[in-house]
Amino acid sequence: MLKKKTKIVDKIINNVACPFCGLLCDDLVIQNKKETLKILKNHCPKAISGFEKQVPESFPKIAGKKSTLEDAIDKIFLVLKKSNSPLITGLGTDVNGMRAVMHLADKTGAVLDHMHGDALTRNTLVLQDLGWIMTTMSEIKNRADLIIFAGTDATKYQRFYERVIWNKQSMFTRQKNKLKLVYIGEKLNAKLGISPTGKKPNILNCKTEEIGEIISSLHAIITGAKIDVDNVAGIKTKKLEVLAEQMKSAKYGVIIWSPADLDMPHAELTIQSFCEVVKYLTRITRFAGFSLGGDDGSTTSSNVCAWQSGYPLRVNFNKGYPDYSPHHYSTYNVLKNKEVDALMWISSFSAAIKPPRASIPSIILAKPDIKLNFNPDVFIPIATPGVDHSGQLFRTDSVVSLPL
Repeated sequence: MLKKKTKIVDKIINNVACPFCGLLCDDLVIQNKKETLKILKNHCPKAISGFEKQVPESFPKIAGKKSTLEDAIDKIFLVLKKSNSPLITGLGTDVNGMRAVMHLADKTGAVLDHMHGDALTRNTLVLQDLGWIMTTMSEIKNRADLIIFAGTDATKYQRFYERVIWNKQSMFTRQKNKLKLVYIGEKLNAKLGISPTGKKPNILNCKTEEIGEIISSLHAIITGAKIDVDNVAGIKTKKLEVLAEQMKSAKYGVIIWSPADLDMPHAELTIQSFCEVVKYLTRITRFAGFSLGGDDGSTTSSNVCAWQSGYPLRVNFNKGYPDYSPHHYSTYNVLKNKEVDALMWISSFSAAIKPPRASIPSIILAKPDIKLNFNPDVFIPIATPGVDHSGQLFRTDSVVSLPL
């Protein structure tokens, strides 16, 4: 929908959910003054940019020329009617937006993928193959006494430490000075992992592609196996033995990863190693995994697709029923193999990620401030759920959906 200027009474709104990352922080205090938003409390740079940025006036366009909304919609109708196999991707939208996408995909025989589809798939493959034991933001903030960051430092989620790691309040008597943090990976920023009392985290430096080897070695040590080498991926075996003992003695341990940060071939095998050591540790104590993601409505889009089609994203409706293939139906592959003949890109939360440029009719439904390096067949500026209109999104841990 177009962003329309409506007269709004100046007011202060409490407990606003921020839709601009997967944490969906729902404690923002926002002032709406003369249709200009300002965050008064509980913000981060992403939230400030998302809520306070002045959006330029924009209009629908056909082939780069200004048009009416009605004409732009008619042009989209003609493009999709002529298409035998369209691709609907980006999918930066909320629950209702994704419901509408599912209906359109069913009618047009479209392929569906998200702009963060690669990261989503890394997790999905593990869940489908072996299953996992996962926790929530609330459980971490209230119970965790050992947190291992594997391949991520969580700094992209700028309020994660404030709300989950060094939170001022908890339901139980979790003592922050006894909380142990461990970082495993390459060039991780562990500054936020320094406790309020000055206690520094444990850092195991290794290449990203070696994290799985480190975790598998920890798994072996925990089961009682002997490691017959002095070091694993440059980490001394004795250091791993100390960490393994800490994992066994933890009352509530958590391994945190971000699939987007594990950008390497067969990253799902590394994630699988996280999940397998967690499963074993649950025989001894309480341990769980936690995945950071959900940006641009990715968790929401995958959930809606799953409950309506029976499959997560990367589904093709061209056969008259949902056909799932996590590799075949990626945006990159279907465009490279010329398996689609029209492209629709949807992005209502961020203008940073650009749609792919393809030699097929292209429809772009995006924020007014997006800067394209080509003129699509149709462009329609759209509103942002949670800023311009109400909506609903799933948080990164997928256990709760929040009203926007």
